[in-house]
Amino acid sequence: MTELASADRSIIDLPKELKDDLIQIGSALPAWSVEDTFLAEPTIVEYRDKLRAAHLFDDFRSSLLSTLNDPTTGYAVVRLGDIVRELGSGEDFLRLATAILTEIATPFQPFQRWPLWKELGTNLNANPGMSTGTGYNAFHMDVVNSTFPPDYSTLLCVRPDPLGAGASILSNARAAVSRLSLSSRDLLADVAYRYGSFFDLANVGKEYSPFPILDGEPDNRGFVRFTAKMLAESELDEKHAQAARELAEELVAGQVSYRLLRGDILIVNQHFAVHGREPLAEGQHDVVPEDRRLLLQLFLRDRTTIGSSAS
Repeated sequence: MTELASADRSIIDLPKELKDDLIQIGSALPAWSVEDTFLAEPTIVEYRDKLRAAHLFDDFRSSLLSTLNDPTTGYAVVRLGDIVRELGSGEDFLRLATAILTEIATPFQPFQRWPLWKELGTNLNANPGMSTGTGYNAFHMDVVNSTFPPDYSTLLCVRPDPLGAGASILSNARAAVSRLSLSSRDLLADVAYRYGSFFDLANVGKEYSPFPILDGEPDNRGFVRFTAKMLAESELDEKHAQAARELAEELVAGQVSYRLLRGDILIVNQHFAVHGREPLAEGQHDVVPEDRRLLLQLFLRDRTTIGSSAS
């Protein structure tokens, strides 16, 4: 098998031969169609057929899936910078990125008012800790307050922070939980936690409030339903708040960071890992809006559980 990962196996670089094939494929992929917030099956079939004709693509897919489903990691960064330099960051590149993600699971957008790829720009007036803000975005999983969150969350970097900051942070939530005391884990299993509102969402089940942080399901099916924001924005009794704070501390202790570059795709398996962001650099007011950090977000649903997502 051709080696596709760097010394850090979570960063997946592609060999030149595969990049060259993907550039050719990306310039010829048709527009996608969507059915009930999911990428339509005919689109998936066509995209996958074209990708699998590429040299070395099977090796790439195997490496990516192995990394994402490794319970000791649960995330990967796919480096497509050379490809985006050739294709640009417009429709051709987005189709190729979408096609690559179909090899993991089915792309979908649970936020019904947004297109398949949701823009996460830099808003100087937003709460600094939000996804579009400029401050520290603490560890969290996406759509934490639903009965059936997305299996994977992905972020595509269109523009990094031009001032050099804003690295993405990741932590293996299962490993963090394993370092807690049994009494803390028992508290985290209580249906005692709340965060956020729930509206205009599809294919993520029902609102789940309150919810347990530890749901008792097997690791590859359940979630560590954590968002650090609930420590400040929900009413918790002291013992449950303390258990959540201990988990937050362990997540920080085990964190890694990656400064996403143009064309990078960060993929997070939400059954194993949580993510966040370090602050952007000071001086964002001096950066013109069209040059500020811009990510695109898309979610993935495991094909074997699509029918369950509406329940």
